Amino acid sequence: MTTAPAPARKLDPALLKLAGVVVLGALMSSLDTTVVNVGVDTLGTDLHAPLPLVQWVSTSYLLALSLVIPLSGWAVDRLGAKKVWLLSLSVFVIGSALCGLANSIGELIAFRALQGLGGGLLMPVLQTILARAAGPALVGRLMSLVTLPVMLSPVFGPVLAGFLIDTLGWQWIFYVNLPIGVVALALAWFKLPAGEPVPSERLDWLGMLLLSPGLAASVYGLILIGEGGDTAGGAGWLVAGLALVGAFCWHALRGREAKPLLDLRLFATKGFSVSWLGAFLLGAGLFGFLFVLPLYYQVGLGKNALEAGLFLLPQGVGVALVSPFTGRLTDRFGVRAVVTLGVLAMVVGTAPFVLLDSHPDSVQLVVALVLRGLGLGASLMPTTAAAYQFVAKQTVPRAATLMAISQRIGGSLATAVLAVVLHRWLDATGNNMAFSFGQTFLWALAIGLLALVPALMLPARTRP
Repeated sequence: MTTAPAPARKLDPALLKLAGVVVLGALMSSLDTTVVNVGVDTLGTDLHAPLPLVQWVSTSYLLALSLVIPLSGWAVDRLGAKKVWLLSLSVFVIGSALCGLANSIGELIAFRALQGLGGGLLMPVLQTILARAAGPALVGRLMSLVTLPVMLSPVFGPVLAGFLIDTLGWQWIFYVNLPIGVVALALAWFKLPAGEPVPSERLDWLGMLLLSPGLAASVYGLILIGEGGDTAGGAGWLVAGLALVGAFCWHALRGREAKPLLDLRLFATKGFSVSWLGAFLLGAGLFGFLFVLPLYYQVGLGKNALEAGLFLLPQGVGVALVSPFTGRLTDRFGVRAVVTLGVLAMVVGTAPFVLLDSHPDSVQLVVALVLRGLGLGASLMPTTAAAYQFVAKQTVPRAATLMAISQRIGGSLATAVLAVVLHRWLDATGNNMAFSFGQTFLWALAIGLLALVPALMLPARTRP
């Protein structure tokens, strides 16, 4: 005989205010992962730079994120979450201002890297702050509330960027961060708890020298391979990066001189490992698809940047419809059931893009994108929140770092792989757009199917 779950506690106003304070910073960082994509042509024209060089405006941001995310757990332990949050947000805002003032493509690439160094810490620190404040019983519901703006921002980013570029100039895709950043800094200064720093904590210098360059080299190698140019050089960078990451894993599991940069022993817990893998694959499904879809509308259908951005809105509508209720749904039906149904919805919503022809049914694609959004909103944040059910309070910063890496690296790998697939099919078919994009979306569909495996292994109920 099964017993009914205990009534869920409500989120008190203090927790909601805390979530509102920190979500502003995460919103800006997430928004900047996609805003540059629709401005590539404008940047090349205004800054007199060829397309391959302009693409490094996005690449430098991505590499900087890969470099700094592993430091977030140590930084929170050493300095406290509030200090790290304020410092990271300040660096991000300063980087945004400098990006808008850039007079050359080299300056813009460098300032985007600075912006990424600040932005890379914001999401894992946000997860740490909220997980500590809410506790295991409420973290799922609280995370589901912050899911909405954070997950919508990469979708609305191209729309906002297209409007700003057409009306005010490309500089404003960076200047828009300044007023939001100032408000976020003021709120954080007065409202965030001071945290509990650990003065005796020492930085794992060897781990940093192995992991951060290893991640950056791996991403760089994948980017080179995806561009279809220096494939041999890209493979060399990828192998070197993976070797450094492997050396870090050996060091983290065997070293005893300092706490490792990433606490890989958390993977000894099955529940945490399953949640991490699920977040990795869902991050790949989200950001990989968002990379290919605007290209399809612009290159395949000849739409302009703003129109391509607007075509992404149905997926955002789906996320917006389900995210406010995700916490309650997981409380009632369990995280496994909700996430599994969400992943299935994402898979079904991806299927029509595999069968593209030269004149696609726009209504069918809109409905499919809404369904994808419903699936993403129901699966991504519950999967992330479930990970915190299996870690002790003192290890939350390290767990948050691993979860942030899962989504970022998953998205980076999926973007690189889908770029390779699209490039190869366009070459093989003589630029047959519909077929080439359909085959690329087939890989996105496969990522969704793989995400079903960890979804089915999640716990049926969250821990009380």
